[in-house]
Amino acid sequence: MPVWLREHSWRQTLTAVYLSLPLRGARATPANIFCSEQYLKVSIPPFLFEAVLFAPIDDTNSTAKIGNGNIFFTLYKKEPALWDSLTLANADKEKLQYLRENAVLKAQEKAREEAEAKKITKQEHKKYALEATMKVEEAERKRIEDLKEKERQKVAKELELWKNQQKDGDKYKSIQKKEELHQEIEPLEERKNENMNKTRIPNEGHSKTRLKSIRGHGSCSIFSQNLKEEQLPAPRVAATIKVNFTPRVFPTALRESRVAEEEEWLHKQAEARRIINSDLSDLEDLKQEEKNPDWLKDKGNKMFAMGDYLGAVNAYNLAVRLNNKLPLLYLNRAACHLKLRNLHKAIEDSSKALELLTPPVPDNENARVKAHVRRGTAFCQLELYTEGLQDYEAALKIDPRNKILEKDAEKIRHLIQGTMQSS
Repeated sequence: MPVWLREHSWRQTLTAVYLSLPLRGARATPANIFCSEQYLKVSIPPFLFEAVLFAPIDDTNSTAKIGNGNIFFTLYKKEPALWDSLTLANADKEKLQYLRENAVLKAQEKAREEAEAKKITKQEHKKYALEATMKVEEAERKRIEDLKEKERQKVAKELELWKNQQKDGDKYKSIQKKEELHQEIEPLEERKNENMNKTRIPNEGHSKTRLKSIRGHGSCSIFSQNLKEEQLPAPRVAATIKVNFTPRVFPTALRESRVAEEEEWLHKQAEARRIINSDLSDLEDLKQEEKNPDWLKDKGNKMFAMGDYLGAVNAYNLAVRLNNKLPLLYLNRAACHLKLRNLHKAIEDSSKALELLTPPVPDNENARVKAHVRRGTAFCQLELYTEGLQDYEAALKIDPRNKILEKDAEKIRHLIQGTMQSS
């Protein structure tokens, strides 16, 4: 037989109902909660809570939070009005059974619709991804074809230029051959003239023609030799080129590496080595990987996921000693302190993380939102609702589309109003 949970507290506004249900040491999960428009059920064996609500609610936007041994429901009314009671009064068993069965049927129908909508959305996403892939491949194919066409045009121009140069060279050679042939014909004509002069004037003509022939032959050989020397290019000068490469820590080439990330990694390693060698002489027995802040941060994250919050805090403490300039270390340690109820330490770590997350840029928006939310949560648990509301509003300015932050800020405002009214 189930044990009915009768103890609960609730309050309401015109638009919402706030219900707090104690768990009595039981551990609840979202699977233990069922909520529809007018039916609410919490089944945590052996405990059972069931309520047929006074009026319909918006079950889509309503929320339930589990923590500190309670389940806190925020139920938004479909129509603004004040309820006379939380549950429907004077309802017989048949009506209650009908409402239960109707709520279950509606939940099943809604689940089927959501599954069908997800299936359709998934198919549309696949179709869109396929179309996008085809467009990218088409653009890449067109780009390759354009490159081939440009290379073909370039090679055609170079070939045409080479053909023109060959034609000019052939013309120059033909002109040069004609000149050499003309220079060889001139001595023959001079010799003919000599022979004719010999027959006319034997003595004087012999010496003159001989002198002319020597001069003509000499001038022809010198001119042809000069032409041949002009055609020959100058010899190349031999030289040795020395290439020096900058030494690199990483094996990849500079053009293939991620320079900014490598420089940041080197800076962190140098800072960690400097701190270790300066004033952390008590950490000499640690292994090499245990002296790496990033390795310690990952280890703390795994411990936090396993529920070992004290172990995670110790890992983050050692990482902070090695490098106190990493905001994520303080941010993660603040989450551990919240779990351990070390609220003042959680506020200190969140504030330190916000100091290090400057200047505010789009890359650190998520971290700044977490820091404000964790500090605001710690303030609210210390019943400093005004300071907590300031942090939640700061987180909403960074992420104005976050509906969960908006609802949490609205709850804190209601708490502040209730505190002011009671005082």
